Amino acid sequence: MTGTAASGAGVFGELAGQDAVVAELRGAAAAASAVLRGEPNTGMTHAWLFTGPPGSGRSVAARAFAAALLCPDGGCGHCPSCHQVRTGTHADLLLVRPDGLSYGVKQTRNLVLRAAGVPSGGRWQVVLFEDADRATEQAANALLKAIEEPPPRTVWLLCAPSAEELVTTIRSRCRLVVLRTPPAEAIAEVLSAEGVAPDRALTAARAAQGHIGRARRLATDAGAAARRDDVLAVPPRLTGLGPALSAAAALVKAAQAEADAITADLDEPERGALRRAFGEGSTGKGVAKAIRGVAGAMKELEDRQKSRATRLKRDSLDRALLDLAAFYRDVLAVQVGAAVDLASAGHEADVRHRCRGYAAAFPNAAANLSIASASLKSSSVNPPASCVDSVTSTVL
Repeated sequence: MTGTAASGAGVFGELAGQDAVVAELRGAAAAASAVLRGEPNTGMTHAWLFTGPPGSGRSVAARAFAAALLCPDGGCGHCPSCHQVRTGTHADLLLVRPDGLSYGVKQTRNLVLRAAGVPSGGRWQVVLFEDADRATEQAANALLKAIEEPPPRTVWLLCAPSAEELVTTIRSRCRLVVLRTPPAEAIAEVLSAEGVAPDRALTAARAAQGHIGRARRLATDAGAAARRDDVLAVPPRLTGLGPALSAAAALVKAAQAEADAITADLDEPERGALRRAFGEGSTGKGVAKAIRGVAGAMKELEDRQKSRATRLKRDSLDRALLDLAAFYRDVLAVQVGAAVDLASAGHEADVRHRCRGYAAAFPNAAANLSIASASLKSSSVNPPASCVDSVTSTVL
């Protein structure tokens, strides 16, 4: 919603290759404005479910729609309201972004209470729930009640990889918006509008395999690009079981280090803020009693932090497995002579070298890596074991 991409398309400027979705959401935003003027409702509903593969722009579409609903001009992209939605500071936008493995019923009930309020700006109270599929069963039941009987000015925007990720009773009450995997050229156009060199933008878009956020990181973050190169350096070393186990252990260790680095910057400031909120370092009547009550809140915070750390580690392993799967898909594409752009940019020589041996193993390797990646989304799977199994399967 910034730069050149936003200037012509307003708040929908960052949605790459989703013309049909943009048209649908623009029409709904116009219908919502008509409702506020007292006109008949011709296309607006109170609950929406945004689905699509990872990186397709589910949350980007939902936030753009939220901005269009809250903007007096239907999502111009440059007014104070649009800017506040983009930064997540709008008073009538409740932004929910689970940072752990799940979203509990207590959090959901608090969210439902907040969503029942009257919009301060006079238009809509919008609840944008990213990763709504992470809601627990009890949380989903609490959410269902709010969606079944919403306040007249509350709009729920839920995001999930697919409609099947949510319980039937919730998805049946939502209007479904399905996003597709955007083509690399469309992603590159968005990145170029943000100031990335065109060649670099296209290379990152192809490497990201349709994931807009990943493409942006690869194009602008040297560390992310270096980690991907480290992962793609693994296949040439897989000459036997021993090297495969060593490579898998290295991937797990790198994922742990990445998660530790992120959580180290987040955990202690959060704990310090909680202690200060309970009066630590203050004096006066009642402070001692308040400080004694910090133990329970601190335990709850530490549980959330532990869940977040686990999710960060799984996400890191997931990215590594997807890159490995893309490498072996590239090998297969070259073997069959498919006229497609390779995702393994910078490692084309390794791809062609692997084409000359063990051809029969590559379909199984790609399939096993994809299955392992999907299994990381299960709360019961052991991430290191999943990674080891998937990498060793490429040489067995």
